[in-house]
Amino acid sequence: MHGEYKVPGGKLVVVDLDARDGVLRDVRVSGDFFLEPDEAIHAIDRALEGAPADLDAVALAARIQAALPPGTQMYGLTSDGIGIAVRRALAHATDWTDYDWQLVHMEPQPPALHMALDEVLTHEVAAGRRAPTLRVWEWASPAVVIGSFQSLRNEVDPAAAERHGVTVVRRISGGGAMFIEPGNTITYSLSVPDALVQGLTFADSYAYLDDWVLGALGDMGVKAWYQPLNDIATEAGKIAGAAQKRVVGGGAVLHHVTMAYDIDAAKMLEVLRIGKEKLSDKGTRSAAKRVDPLRRQTGLPREAVIERMIGSFRGRYGLTEGKVTDEEMAQARELAGTKFGTAQWTARVP
Repeated sequence: MHGEYKVPGGKLVVVDLDARDGVLRDVRVSGDFFLEPDEAIHAIDRALEGAPADLDAVALAARIQAALPPGTQMYGLTSDGIGIAVRRALAHATDWTDYDWQLVHMEPQPPALHMALDEVLTHEVAAGRRAPTLRVWEWASPAVVIGSFQSLRNEVDPAAAERHGVTVVRRISGGGAMFIEPGNTITYSLSVPDALVQGLTFADSYAYLDDWVLGALGDMGVKAWYQPLNDIATEAGKIAGAAQKRVVGGGAVLHHVTMAYDIDAAKMLEVLRIGKEKLSDKGTRSAAKRVDPLRRQTGLPREAVIERMIGSFRGRYGLTEGKVTDEEMAQARELAGTKFGTAQWTARVP
């Protein structure tokens, strides 16, 4: 069995092993990390050899940590990362490069249709009728996208939303509200087979699926990192929020991210009802300080930022131009009309 895991902000960890009679055998850990002293790599292999195959990543990491020689230094490597790589090997997890990725970047669409496209395309991936897909969104109108479990009245001021022509929609994933203006945000979705995140906890999968965009931002001079559970941040503040949804019954995962490019903070504060508790857990005193536009940090037009992000993904994993099929679009339009564009769905948590 073979498992790989890219440690967030670190290096690739590779584990090859067998599982016989319920224990790990012939364990070999390798990768492009740095480790001192040399004998530490053998100590890691010995710590895993004979370990029960049903141990979780945390328990495996504890065995490794206890076996390391005094003074061991890890660079780009963690005991937790090795434990995750073992779990991915045992779960027969796949890697990004095992797939032929498809890019969907189409003309601006209404907010409700974007919600529907996420659901339809991810279900198509789960059914094996669509390749794993990176979809970059373009917005036809301003919107507030609230999380699946948020209270509509607690999150949005309806009078302000109407005054500014903002459509309120509810997505299928959890998480917080996103304020959207066309041209001022960058939103993308990944619809991926669930085999890609096998062996990862729900929290670990966020860091794993965000890793490519951290590299893309780094190439543009933005030093960004994953901030648990679902934020992407820089020294100047939060720049993006992510959310996920698993297809019922398995088969695929939806991971979508909204990034602030040049948000009108004053308008956002009118439309969104952002409480003091929400601000305090981010260590800020005002919501305006939470918005850190990519325009200022990159100095690039929005279109150039998107182009470089797509180029970074293509360079890492390969990416071919794709499209939403007529059948998929028909499904999405129907779903937008019967679900995502209805008051019943949007106000399902009043």
